[in-house]
Amino acid sequence: MTQLDVRAAACVDATLDDVRIRPYGVTDTPRVRRMSDRLSAASLYTRFFSGTPRIPDHYVALLERLDHWDREALVGLDGDEIAGIAEYVRDPDRPWRADVAVLVTDQWQRRGLGSVLVACLSQLAARRGVTEFDADVVLVNRQALLFVRHGWPSAPSTLDGGSAHFTLPLPGATIR
Repeated sequence: MTQLDVRAAACVDATLDDVRIRPYGVTDTPRVRRMSDRLSAASLYTRFFSGTPRIPDHYVALLERLDHWDREALVGLDGDEIAGIAEYVRDPDRPWRADVAVLVTDQWQRRGLGSVLVACLSQLAARRGVTEFDADVVLVNRQALLFVRHGWPSAPSTLDGGSAHFTLPLPGATIR
């Protein structure tokens, strides 16, 4: 596995020096399952938009089938445990666009890990021809909404029930 240089990513905080960022690998499935133990009900809800008590099995199965091109995930490791995951899934009808999602354990929230993961994932996606991310954020997830508004202050958004949908241009890209 290739380790990415976290210090080269945008918004890096000194508290992240010990976190390793790398692509999701085949040996990470047990780590993802253990990650559930470090996620509150609120964290699970804001990521999966439902009241699931654990990371859903179908999500773990999707991670096991990453192709590392159209579907990619990066993990942030704190020691040998996953502290966060950021992923994108390319839209097959619009290959320049991909859905993005982030999940960070409770103890690592509000410490910049999600920002670093998104920055690294954005760089990787841009090298693969992705020029914009789509992001759906449940409205009770104030931290994610603030993150989006801080990083993409002019990004268009629409409301859909209890969530906001954003189109986020990657650095140097223009919205199509």
